[in-house]
Amino acid sequence: MSPHAEFVARLAAARTAHPLPPRVRARAEQLGRGALAALFPALAPDAPHCDAADVAGGLDAVRDALAALAADVGHPRPAAVADALLDALPAVYDALLDDARATHDADPAATSVDEVIAAYPGFQATACHRVAHRLRALGVPLVPRLVSEFAHRATGIDIHPGATIGRAFAIDHGTGIVIGETAVLGDRVRLYQGVTLGAAAVAKALARTRRHPTLEDDVVVYANATILGGDTVVGAGSVIGGNVWLTHSVPPRSVVTHASQVARRPATWDGVEDFAI
Repeated sequence: MSPHAEFVARLAAARTAHPLPPRVRARAEQLGRGALAALFPALAPDAPHCDAADVAGGLDAVRDALAALAADVGHPRPAAVADALLDALPAVYDALLDDARATHDADPAATSVDEVIAAYPGFQATACHRVAHRLRALGVPLVPRLVSEFAHRATGIDIHPGATIGRAFAIDHGTGIVIGETAVLGDRVRLYQGVTLGAAAVAKALARTRRHPTLEDDVVVYANATILGGDTVVGAGSVIGGNVWLTHSVPPRSVVTHASQVARRPATWDGVEDFAI
């Protein structure tokens, strides 16, 4: 008998007992890609066909893929949930156009809304989030998280599908952004790279509680700021500076900055001795 026979038997038993449908991760990624391609030709993998019949065919393919996947992950009404997503896509599309315009208007380097849609990772992550958030609201298990993780892998931006994000959301650069499950963002919020909207404490017992902060309308959060806690509310119109660590609420129109110190090195400083600030 092979010395690995016992381990092989364990793996075989684990695969037999595996509760998830085959290729569920790849199929969720295909669903996310298909939805984005149906909404925006710049995100289609092939040259888009622009007549109405082809567009309708693309939407039908999204519906059929979701119905099959929802059935496989155990949703009790897969056809109904697929139809409900299709019914929601016009609102998702309009929200994403607002997001693209907001990103263009906030970034001097953006030359057009089309450039934002085709090239900006923040827009791609937001688009996947808006689809995943709808799927979660429709009660589809697992698939919303897999769609979000597809965007995470592609962009470096991690938005939990449970997060609530308002209109005209703009992400610039984006790499390293984390937005937790119970975060609530108002309209016209803008985030830069490295921002974390996280929990002040990580414990399984807190799973069903508000753990992540609220950003009200027109809040701007600059690079590498960390805002933590379900009771933390950043008031409307506030600006949170780079590298800020914030665990308490601030009133509307606040400006929060990271305190810095400037020192002059003595002329004889050799890199070892302390010097006064």
